[in-house]
Amino acid sequence: MTRYLVTGGAGFIGANLCGRLLDEGHQVVCLDNFSSSTPANILHLVDRPGFTLLVGDVRSTIRVDADEIFHLACPASPPRYQVDPVFTMETSVLGAINVLEMARRTGAKVLLASTSEIYGEPAVSPQPETYRGNVNSWGPRACYDEGKRCAESLFYDYIRKYGVAGRVVRIFNTYGPHMAPDDGRVVSNFIVQALSGEPLTIYGDGSQTRSLCYVDDLVEGFLRVMAAPVLPGPVNLGNPHERTILEIASAVVDIVGRGRSIEFHPLPMDDPSRRCPDISLARAHLRWEPAVDLGEGLRRTVAYFAGRVAPAFGPAVILADAAE
Repeated sequence: MTRYLVTGGAGFIGANLCGRLLDEGHQVVCLDNFSSSTPANILHLVDRPGFTLLVGDVRSTIRVDADEIFHLACPASPPRYQVDPVFTMETSVLGAINVLEMARRTGAKVLLASTSEIYGEPAVSPQPETYRGNVNSWGPRACYDEGKRCAESLFYDYIRKYGVAGRVVRIFNTYGPHMAPDDGRVVSNFIVQALSGEPLTIYGDGSQTRSLCYVDDLVEGFLRVMAAPVLPGPVNLGNPHERTILEIASAVVDIVGRGRSIEFHPLPMDDPSRRCPDISLARAHLRWEPAVDLGEGLRRTVAYFAGRVAPAFGPAVILADAAE
């Protein structure tokens, strides 16, 4: 049995990771300040043996007895990380220093959840880990993009200087249960709008692409990265199958089972036109690749949202579709 610390453990990915670790019989300490998450995400975990919740902020010194650390704490959706960009940058940079200092003191292994956003508006697609990116350092998304780039740098400085057992994963677009309905991400936006009978909102002309990875596959990737003895550098985790925003909207409408109109809005500044991972490294070193296809993942996600967003619009319909 291993004792894990999961920072940001009440967030979307964190809640799914905590559940998986508990299912495997481990002890889990979830650290969260609920600045961009909700206690509802972990209500189903609080009474489980081995689970401990600590309300705290990674910008402060962390003192927890743990064998391994999954460092996920940071606002991750554009509307939330842009509300207070200084807080976002502090969380990325000070949070990385504090978890690394804890790992240095205790000898714990530590994994950084970085992001595909460090590639910015890519001139290369799909994006391999060797691509250094094309990031706007002064735009409205810079607090997140550059904060994560700085956190990666700190991780590798601590690995080289202090011998910390660090790992870095770059997460591409991920979806699934425990997403916040108002987080501004494409999948949750479309599902909530479709279930609520509202027009689906597309920014730009819908030709921009995303590569959607179901959260269970991402969590499996996390565990394989943590278990790997040696990795040559950061590892992309995501689905290599690119979809346009219009294709994703159509897939959501098909699953919800009702036609919806579409409203087009201007594309936000620095919103990437393409996002697709090269996962050759993960395949070669971890034998990892996504197993859940988009249709099945969306059905599970719609079923999760159905009872929370608009019960009158059809949990029975959604669940019936999912059973087919």
